[in-house]
Amino acid sequence: MISLAVTPHMAVWGKWLSDALGTTATGASAGNAIFGIFLSLVVYLIGQWLFKIGKGFFLFQPLFVGMVLGIFILFLLAKAFGTTTAVFYKSAYLPGGNIIFWFLNPATIAFAIPLYRRNDIVKRFWPVILLSLIVGLFISLVIIYWVAKLFGLNNAGIASMLPQAATTAIAMPISTAIGGNAAITAMACILNAVIIYALGDWLVKFFRINHDPIGAGLGLGTAGHTVGSAKALQLGSIQGSMASIAVVIISIVVDLVVPAFASFMGLH
Repeated sequence: MISLAVTPHMAVWGKWLSDALGTTATGASAGNAIFGIFLSLVVYLIGQWLFKIGKGFFLFQPLFVGMVLGIFILFLLAKAFGTTTAVFYKSAYLPGGNIIFWFLNPATIAFAIPLYRRNDIVKRFWPVILLSLIVGLFISLVIIYWVAKLFGLNNAGIASMLPQAATTAIAMPISTAIGGNAAITAMACILNAVIIYALGDWLVKFFRINHDPIGAGLGLGTAGHTVGSAKALQLGSIQGSMASIAVVIISIVVDLVVPAFASFMGLH
C-alpha cells in the first residue's frame, strides 16, 4: 500500500475522499483499481454527453474532454490529499488506469478487420500505400524534430513528440523506449486526433484529395488515428477502410523507424 499524507487543514476532505476511494483515512491504496476505472469511464461518458448536446463540436470530442477533465479532477484530488498530482496519479489512478490501457491493445488490433474486408484495394495499391506512408513518416519526423528544436525542447521532449504518428497504444511504449514521456506522447496523439476531427474536411479539400478516397483515407487515418478513421468513415466506406489500414501500417512503420531515427539523432 502506498499512502498519501494528508495535511491537517485537508483532514475532512482527506477522510471523505479516502472513504470514496475505498481506502484508509490516511490515503489512497495502490492496490485499489476501482477508482482509476471509475474515473476513466465517468470523464469519457461526460465527454460523450457534451459531444452529443454540442452537436459534434470538436472541442467536445470525448477523448479530448476525458483527458482534460481527468487531469483536472486528479489535480483537485491531489490538492485535497495534500500531495502532488504525480504521486496521486501513480498511487490512486494507475492501478485502474493500467487496466483501461490494457484494452487499447486489442482495440488497436481490431483495425485489422476493415483491412481484411477491403484487402482487394490493399492488394491492388499496396506499393503506393506503403511507400506513401513511409515517405510521409520520414518527412513528419524531420519536421517534428526541427520544430521541437526550434521551441527549445530537450531530448526527452523531442523523443516524446516523435512517435505521435502511431496510435496511442503503440506510441506510448515507443516513446518510453526512446527516452520520452509516455503521458506527453498520449496528449500529442489525442490533440492530433481532435485537430483532424475539427479540420479534416477542410484539409481534404485544401490538399485536393476530396476526389481521391484512398489518399483522403490514408491521410485522415495517419494523422487522426481512431478519431481520424471515424471522420474518414463519414466521407465514405473506402475512405474509412483506408484510414483503418493506415492506422495499422503506420503503427508498424513507426515501431520500426522511430527508434532508429531517435538513435541516429542522438536522442538516446
